[in-house]
Amino acid sequence: MSTRKNTRRTLAAPIAALAAALTLAACAPSSDDDAAADGDTVEVGVITSKSGPLAAYGKAYLEGLEAGLDHATDGTNEVDGTTIEITEGDDAGDVDKAVQLSKEYIGDGVKIIAGTASSGVALALAEQAEQNKVLYIAGPAAADAVTGINDYTFRSGRQSFQDVATAATFLEEVQGKTITVLAQDNAFGQGNVAAVQAVLGAGAKGGTVKPVLVAEDVTEFTSFARQVVNSKPDLVFVAWAGASSGSMWQALEQQGVFDAAPVVTGLGDVATYGAYGPASAKINFLSHYFGTATDNEVNKALVSYLEENGSQPDLFSPDGFVAGQMIVRAVEEGGDDVDAMVKALEGWSFDGPKGATTIRASDHALVQDMFQAKLVADGDAFVPEVANVVPADQVAPPEAS
Repeated sequence: MSTRKNTRRTLAAPIAALAAALTLAACAPSSDDDAAADGDTVEVGVITSKSGPLAAYGKAYLEGLEAGLDHATDGTNEVDGTTIEITEGDDAGDVDKAVQLSKEYIGDGVKIIAGTASSGVALALAEQAEQNKVLYIAGPAAADAVTGINDYTFRSGRQSFQDVATAATFLEEVQGKTITVLAQDNAFGQGNVAAVQAVLGAGAKGGTVKPVLVAEDVTEFTSFARQVVNSKPDLVFVAWAGASSGSMWQALEQQGVFDAAPVVTGLGDVATYGAYGPASAKINFLSHYFGTATDNEVNKALVSYLEENGSQPDLFSPDGFVAGQMIVRAVEEGGDDVDAMVKALEGWSFDGPKGATTIRASDHALVQDMFQAKLVADGDAFVPEVANVVPADQVAPPEAS
């Protein structure tokens, strides 16, 4: 198991006084040069949601990260005698908190940052990485804008384009159809609207895209469900994350959205499998991952590690696992030289929990298979099953310029 430290520091200086740039948590030496010379420890600052609406995603990511480091180092948590030490910071889904942590961490000399389930946070951390020339490996954050944003930023999960491209595989004809997108009004939701427009819109396949965006703090969804029905959709694409999912799906069922048009959405984390209610059998699910989606040796290692530690595979477990693999690769090939780390990751192909995985050299997109899935009743619960594997090249995002 990786060495992990919980970081909950209080910065005395106001945010404005910290406007210069810094990013990552270290608890070790007082000098960057000393840390590199000793070669005993590599500090990795992980910034993700341990509280707030995306806390469940952060938990799955962190557990997957431990599993990935364990697998990639054969249980030693060392690379050529150098220990990888993880320091965790809680961004609570808040950009300002994440930037504070990143500045503190970089100031401590850490050269690798990883994490966050929030797309808004990921974009801010990518900026810090470029300003300070540190390696940043974004986590579950799906905004397409993270891909190709700069030379120092990578991602360990899928992006919105891959979700939408998978959704498109459910359709035979898009030309002249109306696709209504119900999403949260944040970076993730806006990214999904943009991705649907790019994949299915007038400039791509000739569809008309109508967004219905909902503020993150909304808890009553009846009026938004009615907006979806009133848009007269031929297809409804739902992009949603967090604790309000159950209430949102209930509103869609009550307002007759499932009778108005086919509904496609991403299969969420395990906790949401029962949240779709009577609509479960009506929904077409695109899927990034669930524990039984693949049966390769790497996924078996992930599932086994989690179960041995009292947990279970979840939606963003592979994002953490792949981050662990990428961290080990970066340290193994690049030492403490960030530019060498970047070079080692660019174009790297490897087996991840989802199978063959490639980091595209040109823009750092993570090219990977996706899945069509369905939820089936299992006693009083629902469990996912793979309906089809969508090949990686079929859903690969266009290269970012």
